[in-house]
Amino acid sequence: MLHLAEPAAEFAGDTAAELRLIALPGVGHIDSGADLAALTAAALRRGGIVLHADDVLVFAQKIISKAEGRRIDLATVTVSARARKLALTVQKDPRLVELVLCESRRIVRAAKDVLIVEHLLLPEDPDASAARLRNRLQALTGCAPGVVVSDSFGRPWRVGTVGVAIGCAGFPATLDLKGAADLYGRPLRITVVGHADEAASAASLLMGQAAEARPVILVRGLAACAPHQPAAALMRPPAQDLFR
Repeated sequence: MLHLAEPAAEFAGDTAAELRLIALPGVGHIDSGADLAALTAAALRRGGIVLHADDVLVFAQKIISKAEGRRIDLATVTVSARARKLALTVQKDPRLVELVLCESRRIVRAAKDVLIVEHLLLPEDPDASAARLRNRLQALTGCAPGVVVSDSFGRPWRVGTVGVAIGCAGFPATLDLKGAADLYGRPLRITVVGHADEAASAASLLMGQAAEARPVILVRGLAACAPHQPAAALMRPPAQDLFR
């Protein structure tokens, strides 16, 4: 369990804020066809945790992909000429490169030991996966928490990976603060917060990137009075993308 607390500010009327992150115990190995909602409900019972309506559950995309059968046996892959050529550049297994070509929207960069793409063997529709999980959890527990599907994300110009949201249901993926007043009463003009990304990044502190085996994180204290949005709302429109 991780507690992130913020002390009271110097301004009159301000109160302390607290965010709680709880790694659900014993989710375990996930096989194709697994009922993730049922496994999550069982983990909540083991931890003595009762869901609140404003809770958010962050799921690592890998366990969702496994449950949805998003696996391919490399022995069954037929390698194209394009994949063989690209494999020489990146020095990777041509079968793996073929899968990258089939499962990615585009290749961003290719170099020795580096193949940067959008995206490889993720859930086919992460927002729909999040919505199904939320509906199933409501049926099992009587509570419909926000659900975020998280993936590890490498950033240009920065070393290290962080968690980002690729699926979202029952939770505002973004918070549009335009028109709200800042600390000094001045109206914000362009500020939009990647709310689901921030939830995913916070959860990744407990999820880890190696053998931690903590793929489901409960985030408590993130209540936001904003319309629910899918994670697709986080994607910048191509016309506004200055890096393509």
